[in-house]
Amino acid sequence: MKKATNKLVLTSILVSLLVPLATRPVVLSDNSAGAEQNRSTEAVNVGVIVDYERWVGKMGLSCIEMALSELYASHGRYYKTRLVIHTRDSKKDVIGAAAAALDLIKNVEVQAIIGPVQSTQASFVVDLGEKAKVPIISYSATSSSLSNRSSYFFQATQEQTSQVKVISSIIQAYGWKQVVPIYVNNAYGEGLIPFLNDALQDFGARLPYRSVISTSASDDQILKELYRLMTMQTRVFVVHTDITLGARIFTKAKEIGMMEQGYVWIMTNVMTNFLSSFDSSVIDSMQGVIGIKTSVPETKALNDFRARWKQNFQQKNAKAYDVELNVYGLRAYDAAKALAIAVEKVWTNETFTAVRNISSTTFSGNSTGFGIGVSQNGPELHKSLSEVRFKGLAGDFNLVNGQLHSTTFEIINVINGERRVGFWKPETGLVKSLETETSTDDVIPVTSKPNLESVIWPGKSTSVPKGWEIPTNRKKLKIGVPKKEGFEEFVGVKRDPVTNISTVTGFCIDVFEAVMKALPYSVDYDFIPFEKPDGKTTAGTYDDLVDQVYLGKFDAVVGDTTITANRSLYVDFTLPYTESGVSMIVPVRDTRSKNAWVFLKPLTRDLWVTSACFFVFIGFVVWVLEHRINEDFRGPASYQIGTSFWFSFSTMVFAHKERVISNLARFVVVVWVFVVLILTQSYTASLTSLLTVQQLQPTITDVKQLIMNNESVGYIDGSFVHGILLKHLGFSQSQLRIYKSPEECDELFSKKKADGGIAAAFDEYPYMKFLLARYCSKYTLLEPTFKTGGFGFVFPKGSPLVSDVSRAILTVTEEKTMKNIENKWFGSQTSCPDPNTQVSSNSLGLESFWGLFLIVGIASLSALVIYVATFLYEHRQVLFSSDTPEVPIWRRIRLVLRTFDQKDLSSHTFRKGISQSGDKRTHQDVVDAVEGSSPGSNVTHPSPSSYSNCTNEISDIFACCEDQQETCFTECNTEALSQAPPALEITHELNQETLRTH
Repeated sequence: MKKATNKLVLTSILVSLLVPLATRPVVLSDNSAGAEQNRSTEAVNVGVIVDYERWVGKMGLSCIEMALSELYASHGRYYKTRLVIHTRDSKKDVIGAAAAALDLIKNVEVQAIIGPVQSTQASFVVDLGEKAKVPIISYSATSSSLSNRSSYFFQATQEQTSQVKVISSIIQAYGWKQVVPIYVNNAYGEGLIPFLNDALQDFGARLPYRSVISTSASDDQILKELYRLMTMQTRVFVVHTDITLGARIFTKAKEIGMMEQGYVWIMTNVMTNFLSSFDSSVIDSMQGVIGIKTSVPETKALNDFRARWKQNFQQKNAKAYDVELNVYGLRAYDAAKALAIAVEKVWTNETFTAVRNISSTTFSGNSTGFGIGVSQNGPELHKSLSEVRFKGLAGDFNLVNGQLHSTTFEIINVINGERRVGFWKPETGLVKSLETETSTDDVIPVTSKPNLESVIWPGKSTSVPKGWEIPTNRKKLKIGVPKKEGFEEFVGVKRDPVTNISTVTGFCIDVFEAVMKALPYSVDYDFIPFEKPDGKTTAGTYDDLVDQVYLGKFDAVVGDTTITANRSLYVDFTLPYTESGVSMIVPVRDTRSKNAWVFLKPLTRDLWVTSACFFVFIGFVVWVLEHRINEDFRGPASYQIGTSFWFSFSTMVFAHKERVISNLARFVVVVWVFVVLILTQSYTASLTSLLTVQQLQPTITDVKQLIMNNESVGYIDGSFVHGILLKHLGFSQSQLRIYKSPEECDELFSKKKADGGIAAAFDEYPYMKFLLARYCSKYTLLEPTFKTGGFGFVFPKGSPLVSDVSRAILTVTEEKTMKNIENKWFGSQTSCPDPNTQVSSNSLGLESFWGLFLIVGIASLSALVIYVATFLYEHRQVLFSSDTPEVPIWRRIRLVLRTFDQKDLSSHTFRKGISQSGDKRTHQDVVDAVEGSSPGSNVTHPSPSSYSNCTNEISDIFACCEDQQETCFTECNTEALSQAPPALEITHELNQETLRTH
């Protein structure tokens, strides 16, 4: 308010001097608009402030006159009021506009003012209108700050910040990250920049530089500023000036080659809207420029008005030719019409008319203290203007909070005139055509790729400029390099004591140089060590080095600089060119067993137990298959058990001597011998490894173990790992030790804890990998305990080099170049084991052999099932005989088992033995075969003649024995059984058991 008061004081002092110069008779006199009014109409004074010498002023004034004349001519009988306009010339001056407004309010007592044209002029007039409560309606002042200063200011045009979203959408769609605004140093120019900066930051773009040019700048001053822009990387410029200054800028830019390929020029809506008024020479210098202008819907009424206006304007301005009406003329037409409608509504209101009849004046006394009265009609007229709604020539007229409702923008490309390439709508963003119906599902966000027609850029290029270039006349990039002791294989700085010139070498330097060669353009740079003036020590930590980029002292940093979240807040990193993660190395010890039981270690307990069980199982299976037909598997029970175990376990060294007769048993043995062969060979190899190869195991396996045991740990001097160890892993400061080189780290490991030794070392994976390459037999690398981003190159925030360098890093990494660089500095490391391989036990487990055991198990069980099934089938009458139902099942099973324990006399092995002895069997052998008695037992039997009358037919055996004594029973059956098949022996046993029960 104080600022406004000061302006009024200044205006009051100068008004007496300026008013005579500001007033000027024009074509339309004070009563011209109401020439046709009769006695029933009432004249209402309104002011118009324009620049008579400016094109926008002439166009606006003619449109205002036509709006009122056409309104009253077509609707005169419905209107009881007539606006009488009083024009004043602002003389292209801010004070002149303020003086004109003061004269209109104080002397003419106008009810409203249309104008002024410029935002800088309006800023003074707005304060006068607020004091006098006189509505100020501007059709061309676009500054966003005006509407916030006074409720009596109506911006009947789009305020300039509404185009910020359009500009940012274009920049984002084409992927540009840096933009330089060129703007005039007044309220109009400066008002847009904060909003543009905020809009760009929303998607990561920024304004690296702001070019401010005065309206009074000479051509040399403009050229000097343009040359300065040429030395910068950014090639995207947004021009936000008045039309006069903008035309001069583009003309000079053309002269010095800034309208060639690679440049991007975007001009705001004020210049674009007046593009048709520029000379052809100016248009020629603007080829390839993108412009933003207010979109006006084409209607029949608009086309008819353009024709009428052009005819009317040329009649009053004979020297004017080839003139084109733009949106500001249409806004002036709509503003005048809106004011007439609002005045009519207020002046015809009965309550307002009654109050007005009582008062003899429309302004009160000098209530402002500066000789300015207060309009009595202002509040009502303000309210009425806010409620006016109609379809104007420029579109819908609707003032919301004193501002015109935002509408659609048109995107044009200057190529021999205007060439439309698309539109921008608040609902859909960038679109190629307004005629395309876009559903809610197909809404194109502002972040999408350019949804515009193809653009012809400066230099007649159709390729989208990348938005930045390395200037040919720019100084070399200053690349900061860390200075440190140790690990010089990564970055090493050496100073020549004679020439005092520093030489930078190392893995990181070679990678950076390879990446620069992979870029599609050349970049000049110098490496500058980050060291103190004496060149002996570093100038700070890595964080301090990164801060130098943020402060602008370095253009980039190259070295073993780790990508961290905190650093990325102030600078940009490229993609990492090394593996990431903080790792831990610990000493290893030889865990080879040196005790008497080491021979048990090659196999795990599960494998030992499983193998033993299968040895027993295989012995059992072979015994079952061979017992009835093989003399080697017969005899006393202890002998049979020992033979079975001996046979099975002797296969382990392939020393078994027993014959295997059965085909099923041979099948089982063959499979089992194969399994035993694999087991023994594996056991031998594992045992040999245990006894001869070093078994290196880490002394520490977990970070928690270090903390619980209060062990000391080491890290590289100046590394960010110090913060990780304290904050994230929970170590105390007393547990931390510093080392500067691999040799110092090895020395700390060799010391005892009491002497300052360490139990583990922490740092980035590349360091640990390099250290391990030197001492691979002494230490091992454990898994990363904390994730990081790896090594990356540092650039300023928003640097356009970041994306190109990152792509070049991928190219170098995918090729052999990176591998060659690693071999150059770190060696091939073929003599060391892979540090990522975890040390594991050398014992062989069941999981490695369960397939073999499965095979032998299936083979053995299959043979066993086949044999048992065959045996039971041959002796099925014993278990299921219906001749002796009184014999219980358990006795039948016992008889089957007793039969299994007997020799299978039908086997070829026994038949062969009998044939070789003359096919003679004694009575005792038959009895032994039936009853299972051993040879040489003292059992006396009658002679065969005592049962000679017994038949040898199987069907008559038991009938014959019914008439014999028990002895005869046995002898009779035995004689018969000597000629009978084995199945009959079981029948004999059943009958014998039946007889005994009787």
